[in-house]
Amino acid sequence: MALNTTFKVIADPVRRQILEDLRQNRQSAGEIAAHFKLSNATVSYHLKLLKQAGLVTVTKEKNYVYYELNASVFEEMLTWLYRFSPKQGDEK
Repeated sequence: MALNTTFKVIADPVRRQILEDLRQNRQSAGEIAAHFKLSNATVSYHLKLLKQAGLVTVTKEKNYVYYELNASVFEEMLTWLYRFSPKQGDEK
């Protein structure tokens, strides 16, 4: 997914909080929704955007849908951001 889309998706504070919540372990859609005072449809929309941006992966097990972080997209973002850090030996 393009970096523009990725940054646009993580610009929303609800989606950033979902990503924070998923840092430790995967969670079902219901577990994620329980952290917010939002309708299930709204949380579902945020999860859909995170999935489309490739920031989360989805696993279906029986009657549950689980979400977890996709670290490779974050690595791509960090690689891009690292290009802007001062190089060793550069003067300020």
